[in-house]
Amino acid sequence: MPATPDLSPPKTILAFDFGLRRIGVAVGQDVTGSASPLGTVANRDEGIDHGAIAALISEWQPSSLVVGMPRHADGSPSEMQDPVRAFIGELHQYELPIDTVDERYTSVEAERTLKQARAAGSHRRISKEAIDSAAAVVIAERFLAGAQNYP
Repeated sequence: MPATPDLSPPKTILAFDFGLRRIGVAVGQDVTGSASPLGTVANRDEGIDHGAIAALISEWQPSSLVVGMPRHADGSPSEMQDPVRAFIGELHQYELPIDTVDERYTSVEAERTLKQARAAGSHRRISKEAIDSAAAVVIAERFLAGAQNYP
């Protein structure tokens, strides 16, 4: 007798690439394991634009949130981990599960992908916002591919 297929609904995630000025955001889903950039959320002196995050959560109805955890090339903790942990603390207000993945080289990978798209004629000028959002795509896709979570 064949096994019962998994009929659980597709899971959508929102992924964040935290930065002190901007937070890149992407949406991904587990059926295809792919993600798409959504842009950035402001992170200024007055704080994170939680109105924008709340609007994205309302629009996409994610089952969980994923945040890139910064590390140095050798895997040791980065000085950015404290601000990222504070951001994660703020995300708890949305009452969704929150996971983290290693974000090493996500910005480098994102910029390389955008440069390739630009060379192929499918992308214009590469802005910092585009890189941040593309880095969030990499974070989402790493998570969806089963990347290890980091505390």
